[in-house]
Formats: sequence, structure tokens, C-alpha cells
Amino acid sequence: MHPNPAYRMDDRALHEALLDEVGFGMVFATTPDGPRVVHTPILSTGDGAVQFHIARGNALARHLAGETALITVNGPDGYVSPRWYSEKSTVPTWNFVAIELEGRVRRMEQDGLIAMLDNLSARHEARIEGGESWTREKLDKDVFRRMLGAIVGFEMEIQAWRPTFKLGQDDSSADRASIADGLDASGSPGIAQLMRTLAP
Repeated sequence: MHPNPAYRMDDRALHEALLDEVGFGMVFATTPDGPRVVHTPILSTGDGAVQFHIARGNALARHLAGETALITVNGPDGYVSPRWYSEKSTVPTWNFVAIELEGRVRRMEQDGLIAMLDNLSARHEARIEGGESWTREKLDKDVFRRMLGAIVGFEMEIQAWRPTFKLGQDDSSADRASIADGLDASGSPGIAQLMRTLAP
């Protein structure tokens, strides 16, 4: 989390919207072999927890249950050039959106894991236009059983939310507009749009 308090947005609905939109994050934890990270789809339960699954052979799979972990979810980002400021005596920076989640992790029972997988695929299949949505019923039951045996499901009860919305809040409105235009033109429209809609 960025230390500047100007970059905090303590709006839980906004945080949940980012989790839902991105749907993917990194889970960090300490193991006897040192710190480890895994990249995985993230699903918010909507009531203060997130669920995820990882490969059974992953280094974290044996150590997560009962531990405190850190999850990061990254939103849009983009390089900010000094040429976009009215005052040229400045340095490059990076605007970005990210949320850190910290909490205790528990291992899910198989029924919960299956429900999470169904919810995860339903949520993302609904975003694809055209054609019939994929569901687990389209998969051979033996294939599903084998694949299910290769993963482990976890749920983390979120004890701390640490958001960073670095959107040029400490810049003038004219500079923010110029930076947003520059970000748009250089291929970072997502962070440009958030600058226009969320920064004061």
C-alpha cells in the first residue's frame, strides 16, 4: 500500500467492484522454505471473505490452512511522463490501482470448493457474448473428478483492506486532465478513465 493517505479510498463497494472486475490476484504467505506466492482467480463472497484455489502440488498448498496470508489484486496502471505536466521540472511516476487483503486462511471442504468453481465459471462465462455458457455439466464426470483432485480450495476471512488508488490526487485538475489524455494516447485507457471518474 502506498504510504500517501491521499491515495486511499475507503469505499468498500468500490473495492468489491475492483475484485469482481479483475477477478485475479496473488496470494503471499511465509512457509518453512521462505516466502511464496501463487497467482490465482479470486472470488469475493460478498460478506468479508474471498475464495481461491491452487494446484495441490503448489508450495503453498501444504502451509496456508490456519495461516495469515496477504492477497494483492491489481487494477489498471500506467506510466506517467513528465511531459504531461504544466511544470516540467518533475520526474516520471506511475499511476495505479491495487488492493491488499490480509486475513486468516482456512481450507475448504470439497462441497465448498465445487460451489466456488461453479460460481467462478458462471461469473466469467456471463461476460462472454454469444454462444452457450460453459457449465460443469458439459464435462465428463471422471475428468472433473481427476481435475478436482489436483486442486485445493481456500477461503480467507479479510481482517484488513489496504487500498491504493494513485490517480494524481496531489496534481492540479489541469495536470490530471493532461495526464489522463496522455495515458489514453499511450495505451493505458483504464487508469485514464479512473483518473477522470474517481480523482477529485
